[in-house]
Amino acid sequence: MVDPYSPAPAPRSRASAPLSLSAPARPRRPRCLETGRGVLMAKFVLAGRADCPYYAKAELLADYLQKNLPDFRIHKITQHPHVWEEWLEHLCEKNKWSHTTSPIIWRELLDRGGKGMLLGGYNEFLEHAQLYYSVTSSMTTELMKMIAQENLETHVEKELEGESLKGLLSPLQVWITSASAPACYNLIPILTSGEVFGTQTELSIVLFDSKDAEEKLHILASETHDLVSPFLRSISVCTRVQEAFRQAHVVIVLDDSTDKEVYALEECIRSRVPLCRLYGYLIEKNAHDSVRVIVGGKTFVNLKTVLLMRYAPSIAHNIVAVALGVEGQARAALARKLRTTPASIKDVIIWGNISGNNYVDLRKAKVYRYESAIWGPPYFSRPILSLIFDSEWVNGEFVTTLRKLTATGQQLRGMLTAHSIATTLKYWYHGSPPGEIVSLGVLSEGQFGVPEGIVFSMPVKFENGTWKVLTDLKDVEISEKVMTRMTSDLIQEKLVALGDLINFQPYQSVSQGCHNKLPQTRGLETTEIHSLVLLEPRRPKPRCRQGCAPSEGSGTIPSLPLLAAKLGFLGWWLLHSSLCRCLPSVCLCVSISLSPYKDTSHCI
Repeated sequence: MVDPYSPAPAPRSRASAPLSLSAPARPRRPRCLETGRGVLMAKFVLAGRADCPYYAKAELLADYLQKNLPDFRIHKITQHPHVWEEWLEHLCEKNKWSHTTSPIIWRELLDRGGKGMLLGGYNEFLEHAQLYYSVTSSMTTELMKMIAQENLETHVEKELEGESLKGLLSPLQVWITSASAPACYNLIPILTSGEVFGTQTELSIVLFDSKDAEEKLHILASETHDLVSPFLRSISVCTRVQEAFRQAHVVIVLDDSTDKEVYALEECIRSRVPLCRLYGYLIEKNAHDSVRVIVGGKTFVNLKTVLLMRYAPSIAHNIVAVALGVEGQARAALARKLRTTPASIKDVIIWGNISGNNYVDLRKAKVYRYESAIWGPPYFSRPILSLIFDSEWVNGEFVTTLRKLTATGQQLRGMLTAHSIATTLKYWYHGSPPGEIVSLGVLSEGQFGVPEGIVFSMPVKFENGTWKVLTDLKDVEISEKVMTRMTSDLIQEKLVALGDLINFQPYQSVSQGCHNKLPQTRGLETTEIHSLVLLEPRRPKPRCRQGCAPSEGSGTIPSLPLLAAKLGFLGWWLLHSSLCRCLPSVCLCVSISLSPYKDTSHCI
């Protein structure tokens, strides 16, 4: 396409052309026309899909012309392949152009206020360069594809850098509800440390609570300023409901404090609905489209999460419940038993109701850097159930400890609640450790046989700014009886809250080591929701090859089970060999429980 606004060409000094370009000994350039307003100059704009080979070829040609012609200016625009078509359609509609391929090239006449005139695509630009500047391109297809791939990688890197700079220019809006709660006091220093959202992101924190708590909020805000955090742009207080969650990127929902007395469990459940309905409406109305809502605390965590999803349906996938507090308590109990650190224990799964009937699953749990006869590199791990020989402790003291903590809410005081919320947010934004299982309360879609429509804690992983349920895990099947125990209360809580069920009937468990009585309470602070920490019952003890029952009959040595447990497999084998040589006629059968799911009988 011939441009009528281009003046006649004129010779210029010799310039060397790149290897893939063909140019005359003296490249020509157009003369600049002198007008009453000055020099007439045109700027070319080259736009294309970041991975387009023809854009790469046109880009190299334009760079050569700009380098060798002082009056030639080029401005380049790349778009990600996912948004290219939409961007091109909007551009053509705005300028009343007709173009459907990549690249697109137009001229902006500087003396006319930058008015654009479409030149065309790659072929038209190549024809224009050859006609007016006697320059053409002979780039090979392989080189075109290679440069196109480099362009795409560069474009993605620039987008990430832009997001980081955008975070500095426009801080991340973090809203904390019930900000007068003790958990908020512990949460703010973690959020402003730069470990949760990254050191390239500044925060603007808003403390939201009732008018009665305004004085406490101002004191907390003043103390937060004293932290002098380089990642905190501002902190403010909000007590006006109409302004709640305005442009919020993150909403942290803590336990709401109330002085209202409730005399029945049903009344306590229904009291959650008005506030969740209000929060859901305001988040839908005022918050950012990609807002992330995280629910933490110690009372009705699953119920509040499912109610928020109901009243804010457009962001339901971005509403989750924190289960890391219960998981952390279980890991700490196991670490005390094994005399190691809680951080070395991984992949403990919490199923079910985070603040009620839940199932602590140790079948995938592993311990790293454990001091024993078997050592390995840092990534070497051993299954927890192969190290805890005392199955009575797992089904007894371990269950009782977690049940008592969940019943009183002591395992989710301010510090643990804050750390659990901050860790979940960190994983959400930056991804969870590779290969590690994380427990999270999400809306069930029927995974693992869980009824749809309830919020249920299950194993997930975080990656690329979102979470994914680990449905491909093996050997994590849950029996129908156990599933009923966990889902019964969740389903009833939802039905009672929505008015579809009048009376709440707690699931009555008769399993050993389980307690599931939900008493009617007077006052929110004394509400008890007992934990149901379930483990598979031990199987009947096997008999030895000679038919005798373990640890029975004459010739048994009562101290051998304890001794074998301390010695481990290697020591037990050596003891077995010695006794067989010294006492060949004596049959001593000892049962050593390697896990709460399996007993192993050794005949000596």
